[in-house]
Amino acid sequence: MSTTGLDLKALRYLTYGLYILTAHDRGKRNGCIVNTVVQVASKPCLVSVSVSKKNLTHDFIKKTGFFAAQVLTKDVPLKLIGIFGFRSGRDYDKFDKVRFRDGVTGCPVVLEHTLASIEVEVEKAIDCSSHTVFIGEVVRAENLKKGEPLTYAYYHQVKGGKTGKNAPGYKASIAKDNSETEKGDKKMKKYVCSVCGYVYDPDKGDPDSGVKPGTPFEKLPDGWVCPVCGAAKAEFEPQD
Repeated sequence: MSTTGLDLKALRYLTYGLYILTAHDRGKRNGCIVNTVVQVASKPCLVSVSVSKKNLTHDFIKKTGFFAAQVLTKDVPLKLIGIFGFRSGRDYDKFDKVRFRDGVTGCPVVLEHTLASIEVEVEKAIDCSSHTVFIGEVVRAENLKKGEPLTYAYYHQVKGGKTGKNAPGYKASIAKDNSETEKGDKKMKKYVCSVCGYVYDPDKGDPDSGVKPGTPFEKLPDGWVCPVCGAAKAEFEPQD
């Protein structure tokens, strides 16, 4: 079938939530951010998730046959999303500074900024080229706190979040910001984090880290880190 007229930006209008997907393997824990958790049946209660084959979490699920999905709160800090969404569990312990407990399946349950946790035993895995869709029966579901869930649209449009390179919708979400911003007659460059894609805009600064609007990237303290993923200042590059 012809793909003429294929505008991937149309996929941005599909609605999603945002979740931390976790798994374990022989005492090792890992997790990643996904937006593809879906209830597909009620009796029995079946849930599916699409996971990139590049993710370590994918390998753990395939080996053990279990996963857990945590529904994030609307006010979740970008730093928590950065830990699970832009770091690799192959060289970084994502649970080192995060409160969690192991669920009935052995999969870790993140207790910070989590509304609910759903643990699943996989019954079927469907190969979808770059991703695998795991479908399984819910073996435990629990509410952890009351609140409003984070949606994918809110994450991008209000919180200014970025999309990880392994996400199904990565190419559809790519958009360039202007590389320079004005301050009087002087132009200040924007800088992009090479780990997560966060863009430091001098015009906005980083108020949460005590950096006032109008602060050039060069004037940031040496100890300043990416507010999303924690990458060092040295891992930023001028935006083209």
